[in-house]
Amino acid sequence: MPRHEPERTCIVTREARSPAGLIRFVLGPDGQVVPDLRHKLPGRGVWVTARRGMVEEAAKRRLFSRAFKAEARAPETLGEDIERLLRDDMRQGLALANKAGAVITGFHKVEAALAGKPVVALIHAAEAAEDGRRKLANQLRKRLGEAISGFPVIQELSNDELDLALGRSHVIHAALVAGAGSDGFLNRWHRYRSYRGIEADQTGLGNETGEPKTMKPAGTEAE
Repeated sequence: MPRHEPERTCIVTREARSPAGLIRFVLGPDGQVVPDLRHKLPGRGVWVTARRGMVEEAAKRRLFSRAFKAEARAPETLGEDIERLLRDDMRQGLALANKAGAVITGFHKVEAALAGKPVVALIHAAEAAEDGRRKLANQLRKRLGEAISGFPVIQELSNDELDLALGRSHVIHAALVAGAGSDGFLNRWHRYRSYRGIEADQTGLGNETGEPKTMKPAGTEAE
C-alpha cells in the first residue's frame, strides 16, 4: 500500500495539494535554494507548484526568503535548472525500465510488440521521421481504435538521449511494456511535461491535481 503524504501548501498560490504536484526546496548551508525532487533532503522544506512559471515567480518575488524566514538566494536560472533536472530524471527512469526488461527497441520489434504485447507507451526519438511515426500509429490504431487518443506517445528525448538511457546506438523507436519500471518512467515523463505546462489530459497519465495515474496496456479489455 503506497505511503500517504499529507498535503503541502504552495508558497506562490497558497493552495494546499498533494506533494505529487509540488516541488520541495530546502535551504543549503550557503543560503542557496536547493530543489529536492525526491523529497528526501534534510532540513525544513518549502513547496512550490510543479510548474516552471510558478518556480520563476517564487524566485522573482523573493518568496523563498519569506517562506524560510531567512535570506534565501535563488539563481536566475532556477526554473531552467529544474527543467533540466526533471529531464535527466526522466531519462534515468527510462534506463531503469530498460534494466527491468520493459523496453523494446527497433522499428520492426516495436511493430510486432504492438500486435501482441501489453504495450503501455510508444517512444520516438525527437528526430524520428514522420513516416515511421505514422506506420506505428496505424499499427496501434488497429489494436486500440478510438482509444488511441489517450495513449502515451513520448517524443521529447533526442536520439542521443535515448542511446544514453538504453545503452545502445541509434535508437529511433521503442515501446514500453507493462512491468517493473514502466510506471515509474511514465510518472517521471508526466511530471516533466506538467512542469513545462503541457496539460495532463493530453497524455492520458494524470489529472488536474498533478497526481499520476497508470495507463491500461494496449490490448487489455476494459473492466
